[in-house]
Amino acid sequence: MVKEVGKYHDINLLAFNQADLLSASLPEHDEPIDIATRELLKHVGSISVFDIPEDSNFGGQYLTALKALFRGSAYNMEWLRSEEVRRYISKLLSEFSFDVVHIDTISLCVYADLFKGLPIVLNHHNFESAMLSSRARTEKNIIKRLYYRYEASRLLKSEIEYSRQSNLNLTCSDDDAEVMAESIPNCRFLSVPNGVDVSYFYPNASVEVLEKSIVIVGGLSWYPNREAVEYFIREIWPLIKARIPDMRVDVIGRGPTREMVKLSESDKSFHIHGFVDDVRDYLWRAHFYLCPIRTVGGTKLKILDALASGCCIIADPFACKGIKVHNGAEIVYAETPKDYVDEIVNLLENKDYELSLREAGPQLIRNHYSYTSIGKRYSDELDNLIARSRKLNRSSL
Repeated sequence: MVKEVGKYHDINLLAFNQADLLSASLPEHDEPIDIATRELLKHVGSISVFDIPEDSNFGGQYLTALKALFRGSAYNMEWLRSEEVRRYISKLLSEFSFDVVHIDTISLCVYADLFKGLPIVLNHHNFESAMLSSRARTEKNIIKRLYYRYEASRLLKSEIEYSRQSNLNLTCSDDDAEVMAESIPNCRFLSVPNGVDVSYFYPNASVEVLEKSIVIVGGLSWYPNREAVEYFIREIWPLIKARIPDMRVDVIGRGPTREMVKLSESDKSFHIHGFVDDVRDYLWRAHFYLCPIRTVGGTKLKILDALASGCCIIADPFACKGIKVHNGAEIVYAETPKDYVDEIVNLLENKDYELSLREAGPQLIRNHYSYTSIGKRYSDELDNLIARSRKLNRSSL
């Protein structure tokens, strides 16, 4: 999105360095922040990167959570709070003139008061408080369950406050926009979907598909992905092995649990790869792409990438929320462990059906989810927002 919007607007980017994530993404580089900065500078006028305060403070996340508790706020509204960054933003605003501010997550709204007089766009990657409420309902540990409930209630108050202060609120799907609009009325919500770089993710007929193989993709430190793989291991995989003994599974994603690693050591058909430099090789080679995610909102980028790559996808309907797919057209739905096995067997026996799925996915992405068109649409929205702001300022003179 930065790349596409940068074609139409001059961008000054201020970012926090999620050092562990960046190091895991660029493990071959000693200074991954330098690589990331250099790449971003191809699309922005300037970039300023700051360390996350809790990364260098004694107590880290636990101290941040404790501070949030005593302040009566949510952890999400404390972990990126930095006096150094406040001073830097104030200095930046005194030296340069800006037309609009894009705040890319609710956690960054701790700086929103600095932007008075400027139109603000707040991006909601997910309905974060609803995610926490959902997690609280499924959490078995009573202490964690109570904490997630508390965090959700405090975070919802912040989402309401800052959504109403913003001139435009972005969501990743129409579903999220509708749900947030119901919970936070009198705000403008616009769905700007996650997209795909179709120059990178595309079907590749030159790669031979490995018969009777499954790929599952997603960072395993994020609990919905981890929960999905655990669900697959415990409930789906035994049924698949019973009916299709020669099936193979490849799990891609950083942070596999001990349970996953242990299974890969004892089961020669189950493979854990961790983070990989290029996931496309696994997407192109897989016979089936499974996504048994059953919780959390937003749009699953992994599904969009798999569709663009021409994968034969079997997924829980929840994993496809917000994506304009149709069961049996671009994707196959499965809601129970037995459903996954039945659909795999059905596809193994019906090659024409499999081929139709592989052809429909990339077409859907080209028509609706290319970042080229999405970026232009958002750029036009920014132009409209800036024009309205200038008109309002002139009328108030």
